[in-house]
Amino acid sequence: MKTYKIHLIRHGICEGSEEGIYIGHTDVPLTLMGKKQLNDMMSDYEYPTVDAVISSPLDRCLETAKILYPDRSPMIFDGLIEYDFGEFEGSTAEELKTDPAFGEWLSCGEDAGAPFGETNAEFRNRVCKCFMDIVDGIIKTGVRSVAIITHGGVIMTLMQYFAIPELPMHEWLMPNGCGYTLNVDRTVWNNIRKAEAYAEVPLKPYEPDEEADDEDWNKDFDPDDFVGFYTPEEDR
Repeated sequence: MKTYKIHLIRHGICEGSEEGIYIGHTDVPLTLMGKKQLNDMMSDYEYPTVDAVISSPLDRCLETAKILYPDRSPMIFDGLIEYDFGEFEGSTAEELKTDPAFGEWLSCGEDAGAPFGETNAEFRNRVCKCFMDIVDGIIKTGVRSVAIITHGGVIMTLMQYFAIPELPMHEWLMPNGCGYTLNVDRTVWNNIRKAEAYAEVPLKPYEPDEEADDEDWNKDFDPDDFVGFYTPEEDR
């Protein structure tokens, strides 16, 4: 069965993110710490090898793509931009806590949204349509492995609506520079628009068990001691 790997990766730390500022459509770059963190993670972990890179058009994603995949020129999809926080952009929850509009937005209804921004439904529909178009294009062209560099809210929304197992949005929260791999089976995708949550990104490289004693592998083996990987209880 032909399958496709899609690696959803959150951009590195950007200006304002550590202060808890709402940054959606605002185009801010990675911080020096964000760039260093990504380079350190590339040294300590393994990011997947891919055939193509797709990115949000915002600088923090494009810079992340350049660090993680310097030999790949990313394809830009506007539908992968983060939530539009409207008037809430540039503010923290602490600064907005007395704003009635902020409290209404936190009610999380489908029609709730930031003033002059997006509603929750508009955001969901935008990013889900963009993702479905991407997956359909991947299947059509036969590209087997793709990295999508985007934003935390986008990834959590996509995992909520398309991933198996099905989990609420907050369960898919991930640190900067991290994300998830979806394994897309063409038949399953065409039937129910779902994909298997296959692994986390990046992966820790395999390291042999340093505590293993080499002498343990040289002991004489008695075939009578081997009961098989599965042996019925009555035959043991």
